[in-house]
Amino acid sequence: MGNVDAHVTSAAAGALAPGQLVAIMGTSTCHVMNGAELQVPGMCGVVLGGISAGMYGYEAGQSGVGDIFGHFVDTAVPPSYVDAATARGMSVHEYLTELASAQAVGERGLLALDWHSGNRSVLVDHELSGVPVGETLATRPEDVYRALLEATAFGTRTIVETFNAAGVPVHEFVVAGGLLRNRLLMQIYADVLAMPLSMIGSGQGPALGSAIHAAVAAGAYPDVPTAAAAMGRLHRNAYQPIAANSAAYDRLFAEYTRLHDYFGRGGNDVMRRLRAIQRAATTGKAHP
Repeated sequence: MGNVDAHVTSAAAGALAPGQLVAIMGTSTCHVMNGAELQVPGMCGVVLGGISAGMYGYEAGQSGVGDIFGHFVDTAVPPSYVDAATARGMSVHEYLTELASAQAVGERGLLALDWHSGNRSVLVDHELSGVPVGETLATRPEDVYRALLEATAFGTRTIVETFNAAGVPVHEFVVAGGLLRNRLLMQIYADVLAMPLSMIGSGQGPALGSAIHAAVAAGAYPDVPTAAAAMGRLHRNAYQPIAANSAAYDRLFAEYTRLHDYFGRGGNDVMRRLRAIQRAATTGKAHP
């Protein structure tokens, strides 16, 4: 039977055991994992055989990750930064990453919510929107860029902690997709999660995962786990958390959670009201 790109990536990484969460990170992030049949708040569902036969597959996700970084670079970076990056033969992303890498955790006093394309997990609310907090006249583009990288890591930690609290523990965090090329982003994720990051060993995870399933369908292997063990590739513990950074990120994550719950769980519905005002303005209908 058929399967989909994100789900077959688990096989490509050889990460089909319960508790191995695979994050396919690109314009958005899809978090998939096998586990027991339990309900986890805010997840897209739990389906028997959803990832591999005989186990319950979970899917969570962040609807904006790389798209958030790209939007910032496309709309908020001054020409001087573009010129500096070009002069050094770098992309603007690479240039901003280099500048942001020199900062200590929390050095710029910035925090953001990663809801520029709504929140998929765990709030499941497309009416929510992005929020930067702490900007001053001294804030530079690389400061905001780093805050956005960190915001997506905080969003992922929220998902991981929700799995753990629901009795579906995450034992290993595996990264696939294009964003694993950003070493700063990967280290931030390891530090925020306070756990090692493993990396898929293929640059084409969905293609390899599809080949694994095809090999089973063709009779070359008896089942997907056997084929994944032979054909999948995983570099374990490629990034280790830095204890001092993790401790600093714990403080920032506590503030992220306060913002997350205030704007996302009914403390203040301003985001939804702004969306209603926007719809009224664009349709010409009076706002109630």
